Amino acid sequence: MMELTRKGEYAIRGIVYLAGKPIDKVCLLSDIAAAVDVPPTFLAKIFQQFSKMGLVKSFRGTGGGFMLGRAPENITLLEVVEAVEGPIIPNRCVVTPSDCGRSDFCNVHPVWKRVQGGVRGVLEGVTLKELSAGK
Repeated sequence: MMELTRKGEYAIRGIVYLAGKPIDKVCLLSDIAAAVDVPPTFLAKIFQQFSKMGLVKSFRGTGGGFMLGRAPENITLLEVVEAVEGPIIPNRCVVTPSDCGRSDFCNVHPVWKRVQGGVRGVLEGVTLKELSAGK
């Protein structure tokens, strides 16, 4: 993944909004969706995925909704992006070099590895706490 999909964009908007709320506040999905301008059904699917991975906690029934699964300073943008988009892959040879057959002597392969490391490094260096604070 090198270009963020709409799903990825919506996921970031939703979880950053949640990160800006008190850690123990349960937010209704409809409120989150309205606040960040994302279709509720789409956001529900994204948050179900987040819930399975422990990024959010979900509560059913009356007063149900979502809250962050961990403190916002302990969730990185990398985790959020990879939760919905999958691993960051600039070129298929980075995943399985053996698929290419040229990795051992390809001059570009190390560049793709650096690109992957650089993008992951930037995203890993940003927390939800920073994003929700507008930094």
